[in-house]
Amino acid sequence: MKAAAPHRADALDCDALAAWLADIGAGAGDIREVRVLTGGTQNLILRFSFDNRNLVLRSPPVGSAAAAKLVAREAKVLSALAGSDVPHPRFVGFSEDTAIIGGPFVVTDEVDGFNAVEEMPGAAGTSPEYRHAMGLALVDGIAAIAQVPPDGRLEGLGRLDGYLERQVERWASQLEGYAQYDGWPGPAELGPVDRIGRWLDDHLPDDFKPGLMHGDYHVANVLYRRDAPGLAAILDWEMATLGDPLLDLARLTTAWPDANNIGLLSLKVEPWDGWPSAIQLVDRYAERTGRSMDALPWFEVLACYKFALILEGTYARACSGLAEMTVARRLHASAVGLIARAAATVGAN
Repeated sequence: MKAAAPHRADALDCDALAAWLADIGAGAGDIREVRVLTGGTQNLILRFSFDNRNLVLRSPPVGSAAAAKLVAREAKVLSALAGSDVPHPRFVGFSEDTAIIGGPFVVTDEVDGFNAVEEMPGAAGTSPEYRHAMGLALVDGIAAIAQVPPDGRLEGLGRLDGYLERQVERWASQLEGYAQYDGWPGPAELGPVDRIGRWLDDHLPDDFKPGLMHGDYHVANVLYRRDAPGLAAILDWEMATLGDPLLDLARLTTAWPDANNIGLLSLKVEPWDGWPSAIQLVDRYAERTGRSMDALPWFEVLACYKFALILEGTYARACSGLAEMTVARRLHASAVGLIARAAATVGAN
C-alpha cells in the first residue's frame, strides 16, 4: 500500500480556473501570482490573485477518495455559514472538474490574520491582557458555531438520531482498522481503551443538544485579527458534522495547557502567560450559550477517546512506513496521554 501522491502546483490549468471562476460569477481576468502554501501528503493549498482579490484553493491528494469527500464537506459547510455570526473564509465555489487541478477543489477568499502557533505579533506578544482576550475569543468561536441551526443547507451533513450512542462503536471500529498496518503493536500500548469505551456507553448523558460541530477545534485552526484580539476566521472544516457542539468545547479543554504551558498535545503558543485557564474557557462558553456544563466531563472523556484513536492512526501508518515516524511518535505519546486522562476520570466515577 502506497501513500497517495499530492497534486503538483504545475498541474493547475490557470486558463481553465479563470474560466470557471468567471462562470460562477466570481469575476473576470487572469490568474496571477500563484503560490503554494502547503503540500506534501495533505491537501494542496494554493494562493493566487484574480480580479483584484486574493483567493485560496484547496484540493485533496491525488487518488484519495476519502480526502476528496472531506473537501466537499468543507465546501458544504462554508457555503452554509454565509450570513452567520461564525467567522470563516468567505466561500467562493466548489468544483469536481478534474481538468483544472486533477481533482475536486474549493475556493475561498483569503483571510488577513495570523496563526498564534506560528507568530504572536504586536500586543499579542507583549500584553497578557490581550492574550487573555484572545483565549476568550477562541471560545466565542465555538459558541457561535453552536448557535447555527442544524438544518437547511446543513442537512445530510450528519445523522443526529442516536449520535451519542454511536460514538464508541464508530471510533473503536476505526482503531480496529489499524490492524491492517504491518508493524503496528496494537491498541494495548494506548492504555485501557476498552474500559473507557464501556464507561462511555454506560454513562450516556441525557443533555443532548443537536447542532453544528467543527470537529477539530483548537488554537492552530483559527486565524486571529491583526487589529483586535478577536477571530478573523475559523479554518479546516473538513471534520465538521452535525452532533453535539459540547464536544467541540471538550476537545478544546482536554488539550488546553496548564499555567506552565504544558498540555497533552504538542501545539504551543508562546508567550503563554495571560491566556485563560480551562475553567475560564468553560465559564465563558456557558455564558455565551446558556448551556449547563453538567455533562461536560462525559464529553471530555469522549474527546480524549476519540482524538487519541485518531492520532494513533498516524502512528499505525508510520509503523508500515506510510508516515514520518518522528511526528508519529509524538502523536502516539499524545494519544497515550489522552487515554490516561480519560482513565483518571473514569476511575473516579
